[in-house]
Amino acid sequence: INAKAKAMKAEGINVIDFSVGEPDFPTPSNIKDAGIQAIEDNFTKYTANDGIPELKEAIRARLKQDHDLDYARNQIIVSCGAKHCIYNVLMAVVNKDEEVIIPAPYWVSYPQMVLMAEGKPVIVRTKEENGFRITPQELKDNLNFNTKAIIINNPSNPTGSAYTRDQLEEVCEIAASEGLLIVADEIYEKVIYDNFKFTSIASLSEKIREKTLIVNGVSKSYSMTGWRIGYAAGPRDIISAMNIVQSHMTSNVNSIAQKAAVEAFSGNQDAISQMVAQFNSRRNYMLNKLKRCLL
Repeated sequence: INAKAKAMKAEGINVIDFSVGEPDFPTPSNIKDAGIQAIEDNFTKYTANDGIPELKEAIRARLKQDHDLDYARNQIIVSCGAKHCIYNVLMAVVNKDEEVIIPAPYWVSYPQMVLMAEGKPVIVRTKEENGFRITPQELKDNLNFNTKAIIINNPSNPTGSAYTRDQLEEVCEIAASEGLLIVADEIYEKVIYDNFKFTSIASLSEKIREKTLIVNGVSKSYSMTGWRIGYAAGPRDIISAMNIVQSHMTSNVNSIAQKAAVEAFSGNQDAISQMVAQFNSRRNYMLNKLKRCLL
């Protein structure tokens, strides 16, 4: 759809493209400067497959500061975007015909990645009255001996819904007790409104953390979609398995982008609030227009 929209624009057609989750702001200058400096320093060779040490340290510090989470370096892997992290973990842990629960509406690639791992996506259709969030009962109704994992996208693409801490605890307690791996896609964690408090799934309890793989990155929060930097943090054995998959698929992430991501995570964070404020202004404008149409 994105390619079609671009082709139409090239033909001079006036198109508003809602297909891709991509901020329309430039990457902040301090981050771009770090990338330029990496080129000037000739940081253009192979790196460690799972990420350079200084980037892992920056991720560790960000997780600690934002969510009071402590991870060792060997519990973190840097990949070519959050999508790559999710694909890596599914390839690493899902066996043939094992089931992965995916609440719907869902991001388009989830079921396809499960299928590529020879697993079975189990689509659970959530309800508008529940804010398009999966409920504990809906999770229970779809569990069986073959269920391997659940993917929870919070905040959600495409619905925009987000879970409160209590809502997450109810669902994730069941998932952890049943031995499911919780793949927590938290790439939109900073894009929240109305003083809503985001809760990272791994911060709920030690029991839940031990069954959770956090997936995040720089694409949305720092307007770095094209830099292709994502990361996963979770149990050491799962990260190790993901590292093996990645080593035979892509090897390390772009070295220059890794240096830029160090600055993104450890440098000035003001650009995030500025972007979110603009997103919120646009959101409120759209809501007001839609409400008037319904009157």
